[in-house]
Amino acid sequence: MKLFSCLTALLLFLLQAVPGLSLPRDTLRCVGYHGFCFHSKSCPEPFAAFGTCSRRQKTCCIDTTSNFHTCQDEGGHCVPPEIKCLQEQVGLCPHREWKCCTEV
Repeated sequence: MKLFSCLTALLLFLLQAVPGLSLPRDTLRCVGYHGFCFHSKSCPEPFAAFGTCSRRQKTCCIDTTSNFHTCQDEGGHCVPPEIKCLQEQVGLCPHREWKCCTEV
């Protein structure tokens, strides 16, 4: 049993440490936003499409009934970090580093 635990720990370490063995980047981004990956191109209710998963083979869907709302739903615009916002607001942007601004 100890051997199995050690092998499992080693496998998990390798999946995180070796590039290309972990989850695809778009899937990690989706999960980071508390999203779910669906096989269909459209999301079932109460989910909204928020990008792709599994190297663009699946659709990333986020729950619209949760506290996680997209920037555009809140009336903002997603901008890269180098642009300064006059007023920031809460909202999800497709790129993790980007911010949600009401005024740029």
